[in-house]
Amino acid sequence: MLNIAVRAARKAGDIIIRNLDRAQGLDLGVKGHNDFVTEVDRLAERAIIEIIRKAFPDHAILAEESGAQGGGAYQWIIDPLDGTTNFVHGYPQFGVSIALKHRGDLRQAVVYDPVRQELFTATRGEGALVNDKRIRVSGRPGLKHALIGTGFPVREQTLLDAYLKSFRQLFQDSAGIRRAGAACLDLAYVASGRLDGFWELGLKEWDIAAGALLIQEGGGIVSDFQGGQGFVRSGTLVAGNPKVHEAMREILKDSEIAGVAKRTS
Repeated sequence: MLNIAVRAARKAGDIIIRNLDRAQGLDLGVKGHNDFVTEVDRLAERAIIEIIRKAFPDHAILAEESGAQGGGAYQWIIDPLDGTTNFVHGYPQFGVSIALKHRGDLRQAVVYDPVRQELFTATRGEGALVNDKRIRVSGRPGLKHALIGTGFPVREQTLLDAYLKSFRQLFQDSAGIRRAGAACLDLAYVASGRLDGFWELGLKEWDIAAGALLIQEGGGIVSDFQGGQGFVRSGTLVAGNPKVHEAMREILKDSEIAGVAKRTS
């Protein structure tokens, strides 16, 4: 199953790269506020689904552009192009995210960066890899000197004021914060130790699923702000190596943004 996910991710990545030079001229569809889609998103998604359907015709699919299809014990969760806004501007930070759940439990994960040709993979209980090399979360002992990733709540700007308060506190306590614009790669970077932690809210399951398993298999922790496992449903999560995760969660759990996120989830 992992091999099928890898094949599908690489195929989607090929489609994305072939269209990168003309990205700024693509027709841009608007699904919601600051939520865009292009024909490349749809082409990449169709290619992924075609490969999965050929191998596993009875499996269910949840894909960003085409929604939920089918039912059963297995479900593939697909984001064919995470970072569409970056892509259409030619900003080289976007990726393909594919995860597989079995009876609600994440089992396989692939995040593919087609620009750098970095393939992050994980299988439940077998660890996480990038280009077949083992990866682990960082050993940073706390927020001091930690590099943290985040994403702004661009789809829910009513959350912005509360979010900025939490941003300010984490910024003051850490070595710095990066906002690159592709959550699947941010999570993969936590899993590989390039970022020590990450937090965001307003995400969708296809943004989170593969990256969450990568982090867990890399020895890290993913939770909602209260430490629970409802982050896939709520789209609100904090992730990191165990010590950084706990330090971030202590700040976020009682913050104004935690209360706002609860009311809107």
